Amino acid sequence: MSIILVTNDDGINSEGLMALYRVMGDIADACIVAPDREKSAVSHTLTMHRPLRVEEVKEKIYTVNGTPTDCVVVAVEKVLPEKPVMVISGINRGANLGDDITYSGTVSAAIEGTIFGIPSVAVSTVFTEEKAICFETAASFSGRLVRFVLQHGLPPDTILNVNVPDLPEDEVKGIKFTRQGKRVYDNAIHETLDPWGRKHFWIGGGIPSWEEGNDTDFNAVTNGYISITPIHLDLTNYEALTYLRGNWRDLA
Repeated sequence: MSIILVTNDDGINSEGLMALYRVMGDIADACIVAPDREKSAVSHTLTMHRPLRVEEVKEKIYTVNGTPTDCVVVAVEKVLPEKPVMVISGINRGANLGDDITYSGTVSAAIEGTIFGIPSVAVSTVFTEEKAICFETAASFSGRLVRFVLQHGLPPDTILNVNVPDLPEDEVKGIKFTRQGKRVYDNAIHETLDPWGRKHFWIGGGIPSWEEGNDTDFNAVTNGYISITPIHLDLTNYEALTYLRGNWRDLA
């Protein structure tokens, strides 16, 4: 039976991870290889200065004392008996929209899967402080999406970054294919003092503002739609490349 690798950046005890794992188990031979603790915002970090330890929690569920990217590398190269047909990362507790994808361990795990040539998807859901997250909505849609991708494939070197509104399934308005939005944080670095009066800085908690755009991931999720954004591994700005070749000849 084909293997689906399930991972995340919220750690092995994440409710979203288990909701995703249950749905993937209905599609293929699902296996979890996930960080042993929360590893949010570690981006595409590989652990290279200490050894990694893999522990089997129970059958087909493993933890790694490393990053989400480590988990994918170790899973594909050492843990799984064969190359998985899909890597799915999530369900993240909180959206990964706009520029936040550059920091996201959830997205980076999917990027690593794509580097291995495996169709890969990152799934996140909006986090609302005052209520429980509807992980089942994101899990159910993930099942539909994975079945479709396994049948139809993905464009080369492309991952899907999926964000799901925190709504019951019957309240989601539909699906939109979106571009990555642009978010700016105001007052995201806070200055604090320790008990001895020494200055420290704490990153996070800023107030976000978004660019306008009806076709962005943020706009879709805010209006009750599931956002699917294709992300390409080739970061080359081809328009700028053409410009530099034509207008920066004196530099060369």
